[in-house]
Amino acid sequence: MTWVRRLAAAACVLVPLVLLVAGWGPLTAGHPAQPVLLGVVVVVGAGPALWRRVPSWVVVALAVVLLVPVVYLQPFAATRAEDGSTVLRPDGPVRAGLVFHPGARIDYRAYVPVLRRVAAQGFLVVVVREPLNIALLGGGTAGVRAAHPEVPGWAVGGHSLGGVAAGRDVLADPSVRGLVLWASYPVDDLSGRGGLTAWSISGERDGFTTPRDIAGSRRLLPADTRFEVVPGAVHAYFGDYGEQPGDGVPTVPRAEAQDRIVAHTVAALAAI
Repeated sequence: MTWVRRLAAAACVLVPLVLLVAGWGPLTAGHPAQPVLLGVVVVVGAGPALWRRVPSWVVVALAVVLLVPVVYLQPFAATRAEDGSTVLRPDGPVRAGLVFHPGARIDYRAYVPVLRRVAAQGFLVVVVREPLNIALLGGGTAGVRAAHPEVPGWAVGGHSLGGVAAGRDVLADPSVRGLVLWASYPVDDLSGRGGLTAWSISGERDGFTTPRDIAGSRRLLPADTRFEVVPGAVHAYFGDYGEQPGDGVPTVPRAEAQDRIVAHTVAALAAI
């Protein structure tokens, strides 16, 4: 076994191990797909290196193909993870429900503190644990909603890529009455979707879902969609996971922006 093969094999064992230790909290609390993927990388990546009939260049190429995605998929950890709750209930009667898709590569627990404040206003909120923290890899939300027959009406929502998944839920299921987009916009045309109350809540200083992106999404949403811009807010303010490289520069405190996000979300759910 050449040093190249040894190095590739070592990388396929050590890199997943380092990622598992570094991301222990979000990886163990989230969907099991990501820890399983790390295990697969160890077996599939290191195994061929031990088989001398496999050319060295194949071993190296395989290691690169396996390791780049798992490094990229390492989630942003929640900075204020209260607990691992995925179902947030109000103390009193349930006025409506919200199924929420987290943003890509973000620990779902980063949204729990903000969404718990929404739930406290009389709404049942279910936060989805997405496979590999990518909302588009998950299934629909019909099963989630069916598990809570006490909810009189449902909205779906999400942050960033999670909002794209929410838009697809709306398109697939006419029984969904509300759509709540946090720093997001649909990729499917929902402009003709009848009986839908849609709200777009975005940040003025967002470096990812920019005001220009939001303006361009208007044609894809119903004509009566409410567009609410949170002054001075950035992309990462919609959750509690710290700063996000490439984001804009905020001009207001996170707490102030989240007060507005909660207020707009409550108003959106009250309208369905």
